[in-house]
Amino acid sequence: MQIEVKNLTHIYSEGMPYETVALTDISFEIDKGEFVGIIGHTGSGKSTLIQHLNGLIKPKSGSILIDGVDITGKDVKMRDIRRQIGLVFQYPEYQLFEETVHKDVAFGPLNLGLTQEEADNRVVEAIRLVGLSYDEIADRSPFELSGGQKRRVAIAGVIAMKPQILILDEPTAGLDPKAHGDILQMIERIHEVQQNSIILVSHNMGDIAKLADKVLVMDRGKLALTGTPAEVFRQSDLLESLGLGLPPATFMMRVLESKGIQVSTDILTIEGAEEELYRILTRGKN
Repeated sequence: MQIEVKNLTHIYSEGMPYETVALTDISFEIDKGEFVGIIGHTGSGKSTLIQHLNGLIKPKSGSILIDGVDITGKDVKMRDIRRQIGLVFQYPEYQLFEETVHKDVAFGPLNLGLTQEEADNRVVEAIRLVGLSYDEIADRSPFELSGGQKRRVAIAGVIAMKPQILILDEPTAGLDPKAHGDILQMIERIHEVQQNSIILVSHNMGDIAKLADKVLVMDRGKLALTGTPAEVFRQSDLLESLGLGLPPATFMMRVLESKGIQVSTDILTIEGAEEELYRILTRGKN
């Protein structure tokens, strides 16, 4: 599914003393199968923006076209749209509620009108796709699981509905480094297997640099910058003025350059930094 956002504006408490313009004239496109990262400091409008994309919030003005259908229109059936667009909020494990993991993950597919057999098949597939053992956890209470497992189960409940667009709002928030890395690998696997479009909201520049095809930079409700990770993270001065940093690998390369070491400053990932440092250390030895 393709997303086209045109001149999107949203105002909270319009006409009231606490009126706040949350989004101003936002326009961008997301192609089918694209992995898009959204970054910005707290209060920049990231969460407000993504809630527009599956109709949870209606804009003051502007349009959102999903495969050419304007979902801001009055006659659009949002249930049909939300079948195609899955939204995972921060700390999704707080939304677990069923007595077993299987029932929790099956809730969405059953509400799509699938038969019990079809829903059961999707549950097995989704639980395995998020890296958990179906046989080990299916009949357990979700509230008995670890924090990382709970989050995986909550995400499984969304991907079991097989959305063509998956939106993740800070999916690694509050997790330890191992669980953080596990969730990122899981997201990569979901993208590869389901061939869906993914929109990832994150404060972690390293995660965005590693995963995203395109980056949207939000600032005070406006789209300040958009481009590939390489294009965006070259704008270090602009990012710093917006209260944002660089991916750790990019920052390290720039520090080395400032010390007179000839390195590429377009490195975005730890893996890329390892290769660049190996190249420097072995230069002239072969």
